[in-house]
Amino acid sequence: MRLAILADGRSPITRGWLSLLLELDYQVHLLSTFPCEVDLPLASQHLAPIAFSGWATRKSGGGDSPPGGAAAIRLRASARRWLGMATFPRAIRRLRSILDTLDVDLLHALRIPYEGMLAAEARLSIPLVLSVWGNDFTLHARSTPWMRWLTRRAVSRAHGLHADCNRDINLARDWGLKAIRPTAVLPGGGGIDRSIFHAGLTDPNLLGPELRKRLDALPFDAPLVINPRGFRAYVRNDTFFQSIPPILEAFPDTVFMAPTMQGEVQAKKWLTRLGVGDSVVLLPTLTPIEMAALYQRSQVAVSPSEHDGTPNTFLEAIACGAFPVVGDIESLREWVNDGSNGKLIDPGNPEALANAVITVLRDPGLQERASIHNQALIDERAERSCVGRELDHFYRDVVSQ
Repeated sequence: MRLAILADGRSPITRGWLSLLLELDYQVHLLSTFPCEVDLPLASQHLAPIAFSGWATRKSGGGDSPPGGAAAIRLRASARRWLGMATFPRAIRRLRSILDTLDVDLLHALRIPYEGMLAAEARLSIPLVLSVWGNDFTLHARSTPWMRWLTRRAVSRAHGLHADCNRDINLARDWGLKAIRPTAVLPGGGGIDRSIFHAGLTDPNLLGPELRKRLDALPFDAPLVINPRGFRAYVRNDTFFQSIPPILEAFPDTVFMAPTMQGEVQAKKWLTRLGVGDSVVLLPTLTPIEMAALYQRSQVAVSPSEHDGTPNTFLEAIACGAFPVVGDIESLREWVNDGSNGKLIDPGNPEALANAVITVLRDPGLQERASIHNQALIDERAERSCVGRELDHFYRDVVSQ
């Protein structure tokens, strides 16, 4: 099958999806809405900007925190929601001109705003699949009248819909997805590679010198807590930072790891204000193998998000045995039985987050039992080869209709 993928090519989620498609021997054309260069054996790569995405840098993406912290992220997102509509006519012409040069069986937009909206407004003659990313419905769709209108039009025109949680399949029906359209619930990044994300320790020789040095410097029995989310508008990092002092009061040797937060002014301000800088390590963006090594060493992985689907960082963390403490939202209730294989907390309550982490650190058996349960969950619902088989069936269902 020949596919055109309309997505942010900088994103690790997009690249994971592309890698899976190539493993399945699909012919893949990437139409990236952001400037980037993807080092994969794609059939072709093109730039198809929308809502000012062509002005962005090549470095950012789903795994990096854009500069400026959460406030700046919210400001940029608001500007795109209100003004992005003006860019559609030119973007539609650009998308049509690219697809006119390609011979593809299906177009898959890996997000509703703005890739799915663009593809739907172009009214193309090929089948269209939409992917729902974490908060497309729960945050973006209701943010402005324009976003509400464009979301409904996109969903109603889709020939198939993929989401990473059942909640979003149900919401899609409310937003106009026709009952006959095929759907799939699969991890957004193409699934978990168990050769990387597993409970055993990663070979230290595979790690970069900076991370290896930091891990070697840690006391062997020091509790580790990792926050892999970076700065996003819907992740309550204020809750995370304010939970640190009470955790340190109970477990003074605890070390907090924060990938993608290195150089973040807002993070440094929190450390200074709370006086916890000696216990928090702000790290740059890490490779998947380095992230796996951190998860494997961590007792707890936290994600105080207010809106989300099923984050890939959550799946990677539990695949490596870390105990998840996450925001109490519907999508994560599909994975977490509170108090058994994870903890669900109010993402705006630092005391609740601290208490959950302390409970886990006081009961090593809880983490061990949760790890066994979560390993089975990953193998059953998120392992990469299983995801690939289900994805192939889903695409063929869409095209056959």
